[in-house]
Amino acid sequence: MSCGDPHETPCSEVLEAVYLYLDGEQDHNHHEKVRLHLDECAPCLRQYGLEQAVKSLVARCCGSDPAPVDLRDRVLVRIQQVRLEIEQVEYRAE
Repeated sequence: MSCGDPHETPCSEVLEAVYLYLDGEQDHNHHEKVRLHLDECAPCLRQYGLEQAVKSLVARCCGSDPAPVDLRDRVLVRIQQVRLEIEQVEYRAE
């Protein structure tokens, strides 16, 4: 996904790091780059919001137990499929 605007940190790099960003698992420098990108890029911010919602839903449904690896993998695959579908719809709209 790309909004078509130039950014210091590319959209693809930001979207690949969304879960690390949400979990605070990045060093301060990379975390700040992602935050700045999200501040200026509406498409990535929307995707970040989707990822955040999914993470919150899984946390509520699974309680304090971590999600099983196979469930997490299936969810990540489905999220990637939805991303591709969104990109295809946006590309057709252009």
